[in-house]
Amino acid sequence: MATTCGLRTLKNEPVPLKSVSVEVGVQGHVASVNSTLQYENQESNPVEAIFIFPMDSNAAVYRFLARIGDVEIEAQVREKEKAKEEYDDAISSGQEAFLLEESDESSDVFRLSVGSLPPGQTASVTVGYVSELAVQADHALRFCLPAVLNPRYTPSLTAEVPGAQAGDVPYTLSLTMDIYSPSSIQSVESNCPLTPLEFFSQDKTQAKVSLSPGHQFDRDVELLLYYSEPHQPMAILEAGQPGVQSGSLMGDAVAMLSFYPEIKTEKSSHMTSSREFIFLVDRSRSMNRPLRQSSGKQSCMKITRDTLLLLLKSLPLGCYFNIYEFGSHYESFFLESVEYTQTTMQTALKKVKSMKADMGGTEILPPLQNIYSKPCLPSHPRQLFVFTDGLVGNTKEIIDLVQRHAHSHRCFTFGIGEGAHFALVNSMAEGGSGHPQFITGSERMQPKVMQSLQFALQPVGRDIAIKWNIPAGITVNPVSPPVNMLFNLQRVIQYFQLTDQNASNISGSVSLHYTVEDKALENKLSFSMKPKTDGRLGARKAIVDLEGKVRAGDDKSARERAVELSIQSGVSSSYTAFIGVNKENKEPVQGPLQRRNIPVGGSHMCNSKYFFEVLPTFFLSGLEPKTHQRVIGLQRADGSWDLQKSLASILGKREEDMAKASPGKSEFSSVWATVLAVLWLHGHKAEFRDEWQFVATKAMTWVRASRTFSPVAGNLLSSVDCELHIF
Repeated sequence: MATTCGLRTLKNEPVPLKSVSVEVGVQGHVASVNSTLQYENQESNPVEAIFIFPMDSNAAVYRFLARIGDVEIEAQVREKEKAKEEYDDAISSGQEAFLLEESDESSDVFRLSVGSLPPGQTASVTVGYVSELAVQADHALRFCLPAVLNPRYTPSLTAEVPGAQAGDVPYTLSLTMDIYSPSSIQSVESNCPLTPLEFFSQDKTQAKVSLSPGHQFDRDVELLLYYSEPHQPMAILEAGQPGVQSGSLMGDAVAMLSFYPEIKTEKSSHMTSSREFIFLVDRSRSMNRPLRQSSGKQSCMKITRDTLLLLLKSLPLGCYFNIYEFGSHYESFFLESVEYTQTTMQTALKKVKSMKADMGGTEILPPLQNIYSKPCLPSHPRQLFVFTDGLVGNTKEIIDLVQRHAHSHRCFTFGIGEGAHFALVNSMAEGGSGHPQFITGSERMQPKVMQSLQFALQPVGRDIAIKWNIPAGITVNPVSPPVNMLFNLQRVIQYFQLTDQNASNISGSVSLHYTVEDKALENKLSFSMKPKTDGRLGARKAIVDLEGKVRAGDDKSARERAVELSIQSGVSSSYTAFIGVNKENKEPVQGPLQRRNIPVGGSHMCNSKYFFEVLPTFFLSGLEPKTHQRVIGLQRADGSWDLQKSLASILGKREEDMAKASPGKSEFSSVWATVLAVLWLHGHKAEFRDEWQFVATKAMTWVRASRTFSPVAGNLLSSVDCELHIF
């Protein structure tokens, strides 16, 4: 059933929400956000507005402020049921009231209720929160304001979280971002028009940028921040609350450490790597929608299907794999993971080509349970790749399951399309020590998936330890669970409680120690920190951990402690809510109260000259556009190409002409075909190199291992080898 978008009057007139204004302050990798929503009741009766909107699941919501005329109301955190009772009592007696609560099912969905807004009255509501910024595969820090909250499927429930399409939003958005970086700011990119980046310091560590005026909130707003030294460790000190006894989390300072190591190892062929790859693919009905909702181009399902075909061609020999597809039920291609061979690859390719978005709802939990019930293969670390538009309601249950198996696998996630469930995609990857990717607008999925495949094939850091060098008298206690594995280009964020310190500054150093392939490595950070924020992210981290214990049922007092910490810190939780009542207005609001729902909102080259001078001139003509996928489709599982008519056709020549140009005898035909295919990719499809790099590397590995290795082919490929510095 379609949901009417926006807040409407009885006469179907526009919503009283007029605009959204967002101010963002970025300190390194932490964003402090204040979102202000402007309301106006244009009806003749008082209105209760219900506004459901997405929020960063890692956000610590710490402030809820309402203004009605000259009256300012600072909301307080209360136990959720008590807050609801207070809100209901207030609006039933004609008082103006505000309630902000987190969804029980998903930490990235909030519900804002504005009650008894008098006719003709204007009001503004400000929500303040802080959040860690996610690191992207190209080292950018990603800040996102979702414009769409799509309907989310919840197993065994008939109701859905309401949603609507982007483009229907009848209000505008303004956004300003102030950035303070530990290294110079190289650029800020966005999918929306921005004002020019304005710097406020000579070293370019302070800057400001805004959305261009008049932005219609018709798409997710994404800003990517690029720093000159993305691997530089960072630290932020959160102050304890005044008057709170030392020894408690809120009474002491909390240090937030961020490490983003670049692990450099001896070059080795990834094709000898042993892994188990499991691909979990969403085939629910929602995957039929286009990648970008305002266009009618390729569906999320077709893009995912094409990406899987590329992945299957890119897997290394020696690995095992399986593919699960799910909707209201799930199926797997094989009963258990099978060795990657030409036969198993062809079987999987045939099944993938027939995939459709026709399996009903989005029940991702049962296939995950089945995957985790199967034992991991010895000496083949499990790598789980999840493809979904993420429209589920039981987010927390899914994330808990992934976290319980974090020691046995890595989880890489791909959120497909606008409105993809950020909390699910991001938290599954975080809980599974993997990497999240989001594909929206005109972005291609294939390069991002290839980046994740590269991460999955890289060495793992173990024996991880964090060592402090700080003045005597300061005790360091961890707030975060320990890190067991470290992966190249994976950010590590840890929280520590610093007790028994009274100084306003803390100077010292902290280092991250780990071993990779028996080599000891270290990342060191020297600091002189002053408390810059209240203990909000540290409190949020502790609250989330307690909520997980409640759902696991292994700590009877966890819920009580989560509520207590939430109220003490002023940070929201699943069990608390913000409540504010205008007690200054002694006169009750008159008239029948009208409820209005607002279901959508935002809080938020290869040098080709050499190769083709040494190749026959027939190779340079008759080329078709975008044929690299067809070339890849002809590659065998071992990395080779056969000299065949279909390959010659793509290159614009006859098979017999290609055979005559071979520098060797007929037994060299596959080697020659493979050499031509790789060089053609380099020379004519260099812009898609991040998609075909794995198939090219696998091809060269096969050529070198071939007993019929041709010296001419070797000379050509030695130059190609200089370009493939992938691993």
